[in-house]
Amino acid sequence: MGSGRGGCGPDPAHLWAPHSTLAGHHPWHLDHHGDLAQVLPRPGPGLDLPLSPVLPNGHCIWASGPYALHQCRAAAAHPQGPFYRYRTYHDWLHQGPAVPSLEPLLLRARPAPFFGLLFLLSSWLFPLEAVREDAFYSRSVAFRLFYMVPVFFAFRMRFYVAWIAAECDCIAAGFGAYPVGAKSRAGGGPTQPCPAPDSPEAAAATKYDYETIRNIDCHGTDFCVRVRDGMRYWNMTVQWWLAQYIYKSAPARSYVLRSAWTMLLSAYWHGIHPGYYLSFLTIPLCLAAEGCLESGLRNRLNPKAQQAWDWAHWFLKMRAYDYMCMGFVLLSLQDTLRYWASIYFCIHLLALAGLGLGLALGGGGPGRRGGGARAEAKTPPNKPPTPPDKLREE
Repeated sequence: MGSGRGGCGPDPAHLWAPHSTLAGHHPWHLDHHGDLAQVLPRPGPGLDLPLSPVLPNGHCIWASGPYALHQCRAAAAHPQGPFYRYRTYHDWLHQGPAVPSLEPLLLRARPAPFFGLLFLLSSWLFPLEAVREDAFYSRSVAFRLFYMVPVFFAFRMRFYVAWIAAECDCIAAGFGAYPVGAKSRAGGGPTQPCPAPDSPEAAAATKYDYETIRNIDCHGTDFCVRVRDGMRYWNMTVQWWLAQYIYKSAPARSYVLRSAWTMLLSAYWHGIHPGYYLSFLTIPLCLAAEGCLESGLRNRLNPKAQQAWDWAHWFLKMRAYDYMCMGFVLLSLQDTLRYWASIYFCIHLLALAGLGLGLALGGGGPGRRGGGARAEAKTPPNKPPTPPDKLREE
């Protein structure tokens, strides 16, 4: 989810990735041993760096002068994120002239005012502090159950605005711009070599994107079907880092157990509040339940019934995130358990019931995943499948 330190996302200064993160680099190539731009010296006024359109790894980038809008770039590392690799910072330092930044910035920023208004309205109508008051627990169970929905809604709107602003900081500085042909992914950067244009005309016709620094997919977060996919669309650059350096090195083979290990370290990353651990460690249970139900039940349904199943799955996914968000924002053990107990730990019980039903129907256990269901249930109803080059590592 987000950050518990008052910001809106893990502080980039804490994202110390292993040195293997530095693709094509060694620790001794850095002025300080770290992966982030914050640990490197800032260029001063009048400092010129070579402008080379061809980078050592075969990638190319043409962007507005390296220090145009430098003050905007200085803000691009604020605690809202996004995370980026040293490779991205290095490429930015060696940019050539002129990729578009104004149009992509305006396009990325367009929904932020609307999200901001929704945040102000929802947080005013449904303040979080009400959940800590005794009077709240004298209301009906239906009201208490409903209340987590607008709380999570306000939470999402707040982070959408913060992360969009952070992305716009980067875009304003031309940071993270790569040719579309490089097929960049959030956090990881380019996945395909991209030779430099062989003429000024070709350079002018080259299309660019800022997928490397994209940290939130608002539509995907709200409308993806599964709990698993919801994690991918949220805090995307940090999720890439967690997948590469925590999930893949987890001391387990099972997908669910690896996810539990990743969630445990992610909770520690956010802080020491018990609410973080209660929320993050509920995710593996939900993952196990949806995996078993997909392979044990969904695969047996006809296409029309599968579509109905996906709508129901989407609804339950959103309620699961509503439920887990309450631990994330209430923070304390007492407040979180008091709220969850007031709605009878419904998501935990529902997930356990789904896990039991899936296993009874022959669904894969926590160490297995249903192959056919995975591909079919990946996208929400009426949403086109994600292109293969946009899929991140499992």
